[in-house]
This record gives sequence, structure tokens and C-alpha cells, in this order.
Amino acid sequence: MSEIFDFFFGQYKTYEIIDIVLEIIAVIFGFLSVWFSKQNKIWVFPTGMISTAIFVYLLLKWELLGDMMINGYYFIMSVYGWYIWTRKIDATHVTPISRTTKKEKRTSVFIFLATLVFVFIVYKTFDKWTSWVAYADTITTAIFFVGMWLMAKRKIENWIFWIIGDIISIPLYFYKGFTFTSFQYLGFTFIAIFGYIAWKKNLHKNPSIL
Repeated sequence: MSEIFDFFFGQYKTYEIIDIVLEIIAVIFGFLSVWFSKQNKIWVFPTGMISTAIFVYLLLKWELLGDMMINGYYFIMSVYGWYIWTRKIDATHVTPISRTTKKEKRTSVFIFLATLVFVFIVYKTFDKWTSWVAYADTITTAIFFVGMWLMAKRKIENWIFWIIGDIISIPLYFYKGFTFTSFQYLGFTFIAIFGYIAWKKNLHKNPSIL
């Protein structure tokens, strides 16, 4: 039993207690954020902002630049998304769930490619392009940047990007030594799948915005 425990949590022996507690708190609020997103509730943003703010601090301390940038971007886009989700399109209705337009698809491609270039430059500048992890970080950062932008715009396709990014992140974070965060992304994957199904049902109930 101890061997199994050490396999999953042995790396935490060298961590400060406060950092472990903060990671657990960030994971809890991260779960709440994704759950509220599935439920199409505005609480996705304040809970997400708490989680990402904590992760920005931890990841900066642990010198994981790509992950830190993802969470910093999440925080900024949460402010933007909070505004979009509460903005009324008429006297009684707020921005609805919808599919991406052709223009938004082109913007998504631009965000993806621009993020790849940006993260590569940052990693090279700080001499962090030292292993295959840098490649994985660059790709997941680009995927999550697009996913967060689409979620802020309340586009159903955001869930596809979250699912892909979450699946990659499960083994990636475990390899980096952050078991709690790895478990978080495992949970995110299942919630994202159900989130896509729930949002799709919402779209079918409102065919005018398909």
C-alpha cells in the first residue's frame, strides 16, 4: 500500500505544506469552475479566477512558465467571459450558447498559431526548451488558449478543446510531479464530456441559435 502511495504522492515529501494546501484549494475551485461551466452558470468565472490566481503563484514559484501563462490567461479571459455572459442582447436575454462562426474559426486558428510562437519564444528566452515537456506544454497552452476564448464567447466548441487538452494534461502533470493537479484534469475530462452533451441539448432547445 505504501508503494502505491509513494508512487502517486511521494514527490510531495519535498514540498512546503502551504504549497500542498494551496494546490488542493486551487484544484477544488477548479472543479467548481468547470462544474458551473457545465451547468451554464455564471459562477464559472469567480471560482475559476480563485483557482487560476493560486496556480499562477504556485507555477511561477515552481518555474513552470507555460502552465503559469495558461492560468494567467485564464484569469484575464474570466474577466472578459464574465462580461460576455452577463451582457444582454436585448431587454431580457443575455448572450446565449451558440456555435462558432467562420470568422471565429479563423480567429481560433490565429490564436492557436500565435500562442505556439509566443510560448516557443518565452521558453527559448528563459532557456526552458530543454525536453519533450516543452513541446507538450506549448501544444496544450495553445489548445487551452483557444478553449478559454471560445468558452468566454459561450461557444459550444470550447468543450472539444478542453477535452483534448485535459486528456494530454493528465499524464503530463503526473510526470511533472503534481498528482493532485493530474487528478483534477482527469475529473475535468469527464465533466467536459458531459458539459458538451449538456450544451448541445441546450442548443437543440434553441434552434434559432444553431
